[in-house]
This record gives sequence, structure tokens and C-alpha cells, in this order.
Amino acid sequence: MLRRLALLAAPLVALLALAPASRAQERVVNVFNWNDYIDREVVARFTAETGIRVRYDVYDSLETLEGRLSAGRSGYDIVVPTSEPTFSRLARAGAFRPLDRGLVPNLAGLDAALQQQVANADPGNRFGAMYLWGSIGLGLNAERIRALAPDAPMDSLRLLLDPAQARRIARCGIIMMDSAADVIPTVLRYLGKNPNSTEAADLRAVEQTLMAVRPHIRTFSTGGTIEALATGQACLAFAYSGDAIQAAARAEEAGRGVTVQYVVPTEGAQLWFDLMAIPADAPNPENAHAFINFVLQPREIAAITNEVNYPNGVPASREFVEPAVAANPAVFPDETIRSRFFTIGPVPQAAERARNRLWARFKAGR
Repeated sequence: MLRRLALLAAPLVALLALAPASRAQERVVNVFNWNDYIDREVVARFTAETGIRVRYDVYDSLETLEGRLSAGRSGYDIVVPTSEPTFSRLARAGAFRPLDRGLVPNLAGLDAALQQQVANADPGNRFGAMYLWGSIGLGLNAERIRALAPDAPMDSLRLLLDPAQARRIARCGIIMMDSAADVIPTVLRYLGKNPNSTEAADLRAVEQTLMAVRPHIRTFSTGGTIEALATGQACLAFAYSGDAIQAAARAEEAGRGVTVQYVVPTEGAQLWFDLMAIPADAPNPENAHAFINFVLQPREIAAITNEVNYPNGVPASREFVEPAVAANPAVFPDETIRSRFFTIGPVPQAAERARNRLWARFKAGR
């Protein structure tokens, strides 16, 4: 009997001994990225090739991302903040681990000119690997707008920021991006001021401009803009370029007579870069480096561009980008359009707080 118990116990002990080792051998990378911002097939191919399982969470605002990282011990291995102001602020606060270039050889394939622009937020390109980039402008349904205002200035920020124009089209739905960091610099530019201005008088002018159109804004949204434009729930949105382009594609697929287009305003559009970064306390930094290196392969990053309609920073990927996407000037703008782009830099903390208070008053309408 004792021998039988011993024989039964031996396999059990062996299993218990193996269980922790099995769990320890599990390879995982925890990714926190924008919603609607990846090709799931790329994720599947990464796991198939490396054996590393991907836990993938999404957010719809930079404030959500920054709050999670600022609290510490987020549990994420890769995050994808926008260059300004979030990435640069978190980098200065020591929130990121420097990239080990030996583990990410595909960094060498990034566009050198774009990398120079990114360096304004990430000196020396130490902490971030360029993921996708784009601009912020107007996503609109021209037919519905013209039905209400035949002479509306379709290529101008006046359509959104001039109360006389906004009032005319408010019935078909205006969406304002829910991000002070993205909206305020554009309003400063619209007013002929420095987008990085911290002057109190300039911020008062921004607040007056925004408050004048506040009664005509149906909702504040970032993550829901694609669906609202694609289904015709809104006719105008201040939006990321790729969101408007995705909305156009979804509207066309639905075949319900909704048409959407993206417009770079004549007054200019803010250029932004989203960067893959590894939090300083990432639990699986080697797996994070492997994921970044995989994504930066020309064929893989091209697949992401094809899926989400945002340009990437890998020139060699262009041969793998679908012809219709590559030829779309809203995705890959020509030099004439790019001449209207502007970039922003970091602002002092006191000015950032002033902007946030301005934004809170604007959203509340008082």
C-alpha cells in the first residue's frame, strides 16, 4: 500500500515541480495602444514567429495613457504616446527605458528626416520608435454640409471655429476632439499666433474663440469619431487624419450614401508622431524590444498602414502599401499639403495647467 502511494505521489510531485517552471517559461508582451490602431494579423504573425503571446489593451485619449503611466506599475511593456506633449513629458519624468538598439536593428530603416522632427520631443531618439504619424484636421460629409450651407468654407477652420459658420451646420452634428493638447495649438494657429504660445492674452483669445462655438458642438469625442462620421451621425469632426480616412472607408463599405473626406485646413494642420516606448518598469523589456523590431519590418508596418490608413516612417514599406492607400493624398500628402503642417513643442508645467483649466471651462460651457 505504501509503495502504491509512493508510486502515485511521484508523478504528482513531478507535476507540481514542473508547474512553476511552465508558468515561468510563458513569454508575454503587454501592449497599450490607441483603439483602431493595429492590424490584428500582424499581432498573430508576431506570436507565431516568436512564441510571445500579446496581451493587447486600448485607450482613446492621451490623458488616459498618461494617468496610467504616472500612477506607476502599469504592467505594460509597450505604450504608444504621441510625441507632444505626452511622450516628451513622460520621457523627461523618467517614465521610459532607453531603447537597446542592438535588440531593434530595424530602427535603422526609419526615415531620417522624420526622425529629426521626432527628436524635438525625443532628443537623440533615445526612448521612442516611430510607429505611425499624421495630422489633425477636418473630417466632413460635404453633401450634408452643403445642404445646410451651400457656400460653407469647406477647406478652412472657419467651418468649425467661426460661430456664424458653425451655427449654420450644427443640425447635422459637430464633434470636437476631446483633447486640449491637440485642439488649443490649432486654435492658436488659426488666430495667427504661435501654436506653442503660453501668453495669458493668447490663451484668453483661444478661450473666447472656443466658447463662441461651444453651443454648436454636439459632443466631445476622440475614440467614437470614426463611427459617428461613417454612419452619418455627424457631418463635421475635428479629427486625426487616419480616423477620418477610416470613417470614409467604412461609410463606403456600408453603402448607405454617406461620404466622408479628410481636409487639411488652409490655415495649417498639426503634425504628430506616435512612438512605441517601453515603460521604465516594464515586466518584459526583452519581449517589448522583439515586438518593436517585428513591427518595424517593412512588410509588417505596411500591413498596419493598409489597415488603419495612417502613414508610417519606414520608406521601404511603400512597396507593400496597397496602391489605393499609397495614392491617397490624405494618407501620404504631397509637398504642397505638407507645407501647411506645423509641429508643437513642450510648454512649461504652469502653462499646461492653464490650458487644462481653459479646456475644462470650455467643455463645461462656462
